Amino acid sequence: MGNVALTFFEEIHREALNAFYLVEDQKKFTAMPSDALKICEEDPSRNPVVITESDVPVGFFVLHAGENIRDFTANPQAMVIRALSINQSEQGKGYAKEAMLQLPAFVSNHYPEINELILSVNFKNESAKQLYEKAGFQDRGQIKHGPVGPQYVLHLDI
Repeated sequence: MGNVALTFFEEIHREALNAFYLVEDQKKFTAMPSDALKICEEDPSRNPVVITESDVPVGFFVLHAGENIRDFTANPQAMVIRALSINQSEQGKGYAKEAMLQLPAFVSNHYPEINELILSVNFKNESAKQLYEKAGFQDRGQIKHGPVGPQYVLHLDI
């Protein structure tokens, strides 16, 4: 686990990310990296991040800031985490938790103006909610309606 790192997406990661596999049950809760990358290419306020283990991509998420996150928060110094996924073959190894534990320092280093991280997790995805809470995210009672039902909105002050 000592070689887990967060890095901004580079073209060298694309092939591995395009090969990511998620079971159907997980696909309803998150976007596949290849789909999220297409949106990032059209929206400069979305920054794709790769979770690597010994330089091999094992996970992916998007950091999203700016006006388009106002349905989550009025805080102009907040950033939303979107489309987090861990490749099916790499799940259960602690990569998502380690990434979320490293994320505050990563964001502070690259975006010193950001003071809050926000994400949403579907009510039916209790294991993901527990993972985020173990990494310090808090449920402050905010609920957002998503494409497959209600979502908890979790916050982490950094």
